[in-house]
Amino acid sequence: MQLSVLGIILAGGKGTRLYPLTKERAKPAVPFGGKYRIIDFVLSNFVNSGIYSIYVLTQFRSQSLLQHLNEGWQVGGLQKNQFIIPVPAQMRSSDESWYQGTSDAIHQNINLIEQANPDIVAIFGADHIYRMNIAHMIDFHTKSNAICTVSAIPVEKQWASEFGVIETDDDNRIRAFHEKNPNAPTIPSQPGHVFASMGNYIFQTKALVEALYEDAADPNSSHDFGKDILPRITARKQAIYAYDFQTNKIPGEPADHAVYWRDVGTIDAYWEANMDLRAVKPSLNLYNRRWPVRSGSYPDPPAKFAFDDEGRRGEALDSIVAGGCILSGGRVKRSILSRGVRVHTGALVEDSVLMDGVDVGRHAKVRRAILDKNVHVAPGDTIGYDLERDKARGYTVTPSGIVVVEGVRSRVEIARLQV
Repeated sequence: MQLSVLGIILAGGKGTRLYPLTKERAKPAVPFGGKYRIIDFVLSNFVNSGIYSIYVLTQFRSQSLLQHLNEGWQVGGLQKNQFIIPVPAQMRSSDESWYQGTSDAIHQNINLIEQANPDIVAIFGADHIYRMNIAHMIDFHTKSNAICTVSAIPVEKQWASEFGVIETDDDNRIRAFHEKNPNAPTIPSQPGHVFASMGNYIFQTKALVEALYEDAADPNSSHDFGKDILPRITARKQAIYAYDFQTNKIPGEPADHAVYWRDVGTIDAYWEANMDLRAVKPSLNLYNRRWPVRSGSYPDPPAKFAFDDEGRRGEALDSIVAGGCILSGGRVKRSILSRGVRVHTGALVEDSVLMDGVDVGRHAKVRRAILDKNVHVAPGDTIGYDLERDKARGYTVTPSGIVVVEGVRSRVEIARLQV
């Protein structure tokens, strides 16, 4: 019997640690990899896994996200159970508040679950970069007779203080949760590693609804799945399991392929995940036609590389270059260029992420930087070469030396910056 599955994506986070990239947009709407947004990865995982009934819960700074969903993820037709619908925060709580936690976000929209009455509810976050066959996780969930299954990935024990850690027995049944505890128990079969929660949950619908109502009635709860609902279920010895993400099988990938999952919650992590794509054989394969990463479709012309003169050669090495880019005598190395980027004569871009519409002037140099949308680098200017100067100019500089230049929203601002 085929199970009915309702997907719910939590996409309302502020993403404060990604500031200034989240100054004008929610974290799931932050561009990634030249042509995608962060949310495209979880949405692609759902659709590729055959899950077509999806609600996307939004909250903070949602306009950019809503526009992207409208441009790139409009589905529907003859089948009533095929939809991707954004659900803005509607303050359905008794005190008409914003979402107080992950479980409160679901509880405030519990009517959507009760109306659909699916067999299973898949609750996933929208903040991570990864590919996952969710059908494989659902199969594990049903074979385990679990009321809840939590996706988990082994990480070295030294990083236990950075994650919510899951303690399991030999068959992956969850015994306890340890929030950012450096002394959390290791995986029984891997003594040097701990199970880190990925924040993705598969629930039996009846059990989920009961747990949400109980949690909402508890005045001492922080209304969070990881801190409240899951530990409560575990304490009652109910069947809750950890799904080892390392066992996930993606069609079109070799059986021994290494899984890829990155929490891009900080500027450094975001930059590193983009840089991962430059590899000859990247761990995150964007070119598997059987498991495509989908996004908006735009009528961009092909990328163009102009001039082949000594000192004036348009070229890109170990880089990703999106449609509409023109490298007019400029050189790009180990970088990610989004749609419509211009790199002019004599300019050099290295180890950087350039978002839509960035313009790098003649003989300018950019190194280890993230330039948000529509940033103009003046001719002869440098970014990433003098970090103290970059800080003095108001740019964000991370402890590792990544420079972030805030995006420009309008032509008026572009004109002002060029004066």
